[in-house]
Amino acid sequence: MNPKVDLYFDNLEKWKPELEKLRMIILDCMLTEELKWGSPCYSFQKKNVILLGGFKDNCVFSFIKGVLLSDPKGILTKPGENSQSARVIRFTNLKEIIKLEPVIKAYIFETIENEKAGIKVELKKTTEYEFPEELEIKFKASAALKKAFHALTPGRQRGYLLFFTAAKQSETRTARIEKYTDRILKGIGINDCVCGLSKKMPSCDGSHKSIQ
Repeated sequence: MNPKVDLYFDNLEKWKPELEKLRMIILDCMLTEELKWGSPCYSFQKKNVILLGGFKDNCVFSFIKGVLLSDPKGILTKPGENSQSARVIRFTNLKEIIKLEPVIKAYIFETIENEKAGIKVELKKTTEYEFPEELEIKFKASAALKKAFHALTPGRQRGYLLFFTAAKQSETRTARIEKYTDRILKGIGINDCVCGLSKKMPSCDGSHKSIQ
C-alpha cells in the first residue's frame, strides 16, 4: 500500500467501501500502487494499467488498455465516445463488486499477460480523424490558422479535433473553434497551461484555480 493513496482513501466522502474493495482486489494481484492525476493508479513493471475513481453517480474501475481485453462477460464500456484505448466498469454498490470479484481478477491477469507480451494499442493517426466542416471553413478564411493548426503536435491536433467534433450542433462547433483560435495561433494545446502556474508543464494541472 502507498501512503499517498492511503490519504486519498481517508479523505473519500463517497464510494469509500466500493473503492476500498476494488483497491484490495487490485493489490491482491500484486500490482504497484501510486497516486497519479489525483487518483489511485496501478502499474505492472512501471506501465500504468488501472485507474480508480469516484463520480457523482458511480465509481469507476478503468483499464487503461482495456480495448485489448477479450471481455467475455461484456462488462467493459468506453469512458467516452471517442475513447480508443481505455475501457471501464462502473459500479453503484458494493454487492456488484463482490459478485464480480473473480471476473475482475481474471481481467487484471489478462491485462498483466498483455503487458508481458508487449501488446500495444493501435491508435488512430491524426489524419484519420474527422475535420469538422466548420474548421475547414475557418482554414479557408485564415491561412495562418491552418498553418498554425498543422504545426501543432499530433496529440494537440487530436485534442482539438475531438473537442470540436464532440459538439452536435454546428453553431456550437463554430463557437468552440472561435474560442480556441488564439490558442491555436500561439501553438498552445487545448489541455496546455496558459497561466504559467502548472507544476506539470506544458499540461494544465488545475493550478490556475488558486488565483480565481
